[in-house]
Amino acid sequence: MSANPTEPPTTDTPRRTDADSWAKPVGRLAVSDRTSDGGVAATVTGRRVAGPLQGFGQMWQKTFRVRLPVNAGVTAEDVVATWKEEFPTFWPKGNTFYAPLAGIRPGEVALLSVSAAGPVKLHTGVLVLYADREAFTLMTPEGHMLAAWITFSAHEGPDGTVVVQAQALERASDPLFEMGLMLGGNRMNNRFWEATVRNVAARFGVAEAPVETEVVCVDRRRQWRHAGNVRYNAGIRALLHTAAAPLRLVRRRG
Repeated sequence: MSANPTEPPTTDTPRRTDADSWAKPVGRLAVSDRTSDGGVAATVTGRRVAGPLQGFGQMWQKTFRVRLPVNAGVTAEDVVATWKEEFPTFWPKGNTFYAPLAGIRPGEVALLSVSAAGPVKLHTGVLVLYADREAFTLMTPEGHMLAAWITFSAHEGPDGTVVVQAQALERASDPLFEMGLMLGGNRMNNRFWEATVRNVAARFGVAEAPVETEVVCVDRRRQWRHAGNVRYNAGIRALLHTAAAPLRLVRRRG
């Protein structure tokens, strides 16, 4: 994390800000690769984290909620504990989250591969910026499609339901990703998180839960001073990695 980290967006529920719940400041990320071809860690190792203030595109706040009925028999803390422990299982099919060996804990770095276009996978990662019993926040590194804070939480509603929520404050990290989001990427991103919170609800016996989606553009300006972020673009690196696959195969056989 950078020397002067900025705080993630708040959720609907106040929560303690104990120092142990926050990641310690780090200059650049370091992670060991546990994937099959070794191509994921290279897109994260040595990168700095980058929140919305360091991104390029328009800034959006996106909130996705499902509600667990009273008869689901779980508390908000039960939901968050399960969400942290089983986080990879809630992602939509075709996407992979390589959870840190220590789990979702402050300061841990996770690798991920997400479907971008056709057979190309976008390889990147996230830093666990914050985690306690009520919520946890992930922060993106340089090169990720988004410069974002993404907070996952649960709280009890006034009607006794448990509200399961994913909330992101995000910008496209560079001009190429901004163009991709404008051409349909935003809709894909929304569907991704809608499917995720729906999967969490299904884990607690609520199948096909309706998702409440709120999308608000909080800053329509583009930060041209950060256009140079394109040099870290993980999509470009993914294309190069895919194109070089035959060469890697030849080298291994040699």
